[in-house]
Amino acid sequence: MAKIIIKPAKSKLKKPNLAQVLLLNDDYTTMDFVIQILQYFFDKNEEDAQAIMLKVHINGEGICGIYSHDVAQTKVSQVINFARQNEQPLMCIIRELEV
Repeated sequence: MAKIIIKPAKSKLKKPNLAQVLLLNDDYTTMDFVIQILQYFFDKNEEDAQAIMLKVHINGEGICGIYSHDVAQTKVSQVINFARQNEQPLMCIIRELEV
């Protein structure tokens, strides 16, 4: 009887596309509200949240984190919905990362 050798198939899992989630500066959203967003939705501590808030304020945008595209989209939706519920015009966007 002949021996049958089974080789495991090589998995060709594709790494998920990554995206940055950014907050954009505006003239109305309070700094405290931006810090609250960073702590609640992005799990930033007080010091990191203040640093990102200042980047948003000074540079016009600040990176909240890097996530898979699906997670990034969810975070953007959550932030925008929360901002509108609190009558804040804060904008949150996705920037695709080059692979």
